[in-house]
Amino acid sequence: MKAIRHTIFALTLTLIGATSMTAPSPAQAQAQGQAQAISTITTGVMVILTVKPGITREQVMAVMPDEIRQTVQLYLNGKVREWYSRSDGRGVVFLLDAKDTSEAHAIMEGLPLSKLDIMDHDYIAVGPLLPLRLLVGKP
Repeated sequence: MKAIRHTIFALTLTLIGATSMTAPSPAQAQAQGQAQAISTITTGVMVILTVKPGITREQVMAVMPDEIRQTVQLYLNGKVREWYSRSDGRGVVFLLDAKDTSEAHAIMEGLPLSKLDIMDHDYIAVGPLLPLRLLVGKP
């Protein structure tokens, strides 16, 4: 598995270097256009929640029973795929089943901590690891 990761990483660096050193031909421009279309595939949105400066633990904990109940309901409804505590203790990370960051915003805005403006949210759209296409595509 480690060897595959190293190979993918090396291929990615090689492709980045090769494409940045040359002007694209018409065929390359078309391929790049297709790659850009492929790269826009979003299969989920990672949401990183961080407690805002000045917010106390007591303020957060007062809301947690409702927050947890509603988050569990989102999980049971298939909207939350994965959820993690941040190791620094300042918040959580969710992987949402959302087609884009707008949908993820709508999901998160319904939660109590968001309604009370206690947390900062960072949204990152994620999708398939594109360099893997090199393993299954034609050379």
